[in-house]
Amino acid sequence: MNLLSELNVKSLIFGAAIASAFILFGFQYWDWFYPFAAMGLLYAGYGQPDIKTGTVMGALASTPIVVLTLQGYMGTFQEGFFTTENGIMAVTLVVIAVGAFVGFVGAWTKRNRVKAIEEYEKKQNIGKNKKKKKNDKQTEPETGFLNKILKK
Repeated sequence: MNLLSELNVKSLIFGAAIASAFILFGFQYWDWFYPFAAMGLLYAGYGQPDIKTGTVMGALASTPIVVLTLQGYMGTFQEGFFTTENGIMAVTLVVIAVGAFVGFVGAWTKRNRVKAIEEYEKKQNIGKNKKKKKNDKQTEPETGFLNKILKK
């Protein structure tokens, strides 16, 4: 199995776009839009086939948030530690680490949902006869209401 063929690029792109959009909406309109950027990172992780890939895609989807943060869309750094090179690197690493964690949570949620669906289907199939005999009368196609009446 090729790792690149298993990646869900659509969820990565849409997740990064959703995260960026909520950052921009938060900057333009209301500050309470900022936390909703995590939905995009969750979506980027949820769309991947396993937890490791979901974590990496969550970190990768958080790179637009890093760019927007450094451009001042989440507030400006006036003075102090965050204006130095080490502070900028620290902000970058923290945002990417949070993105990786949120992507992990999204992938973990998908894994648990798939397991729950499988258990539910197993529970539904207990005691049911899977091999039912096909009725020979149903092999003919029924053509209409009048044919149904005449067959009785």
